[in-house]
This record gives sequence, structure tokens and C-alpha cells, in this order.
Amino acid sequence: MSEHAENGHQDAPEVPDEDVIELATKIFDLARQGDTETLTAYLDAGVPANLTNDRGDTLVMLAAYHGHAEAVTALLARGAEGDRANDRGQTPLAGAVFKGEEPVIRALLAGGADPNAGTPSAVDTARMFGKADLLELFGAK
Repeated sequence: MSEHAENGHQDAPEVPDEDVIELATKIFDLARQGDTETLTAYLDAGVPANLTNDRGDTLVMLAAYHGHAEAVTALLARGAEGDRANDRGQTPLAGAVFKGEEPVIRALLAGGADPNAGTPSAVDTARMFGKADLLELFGAK
């Protein structure tokens, strides 16, 4: 128990450290840029694979949306959740379908991503854009 708590005072909520915010911003940028080597070095050093930004976007979401299949594969191999939706209910797979990133779609599927997860799901997104080849890949009609 802290001295403040013993005296009946509430500890102030912890304000995120400026250096931590700067590092997190750098890591999100690495995912957006597809810098797999540097990104995985941070993950291997202890950065959480499911780190999310203020919109609920994971590193996988950012790498997928920006077309970086190698980074997606590396993140999934280090325990990142391929189906984790952001604050708007969007999944990395639906984002990759929206962007037309087939190598990323294949990497996510290989990592176990569910084409029916999220709102809209990857299946719904493929239907919306008339992507019959992806519907077939997803086993949907």
C-alpha cells in the first residue's frame, strides 16, 4: 500500500510516459511500412504482438491494410491474433479484401484468420466488391 493510500489519498491515474508513446508510435509505423526485420526485433524483445493503437488497430491490422504479407506472417508467428477487430468491428482480413491485397489475404488465411469474423466480414466485403475468386477462396457462395 502506498503512503498516499495509507493517508486516505487516492493515487492519481498514471499518465502514459512520453517515451512509451513515442516508442509505440514508432512500432505502429514499422507495421505500416512493412519493416518486418525491425518490427520482429521489437516483438522478440518483449513488445506485445497484439499491441493496439487508440482506434483498436493492431499491428496485424496496420501491416495487412498496407499490404505487407511478410510482416503479417511474422506477427502471426509471434502470437498476434489474426481476427482481432478494431473499434469499428473491422478485421485485418476484411481490410486486406477491401484493399485487394491477395498475398496478405493468403498470409492471414494461412495464419488461421476467419473470413466470417468482423463487421463487415471478409466474406461480406468480397461480396460487396464482387470478388468471386475470394469468395471461392473463403469457401463462400
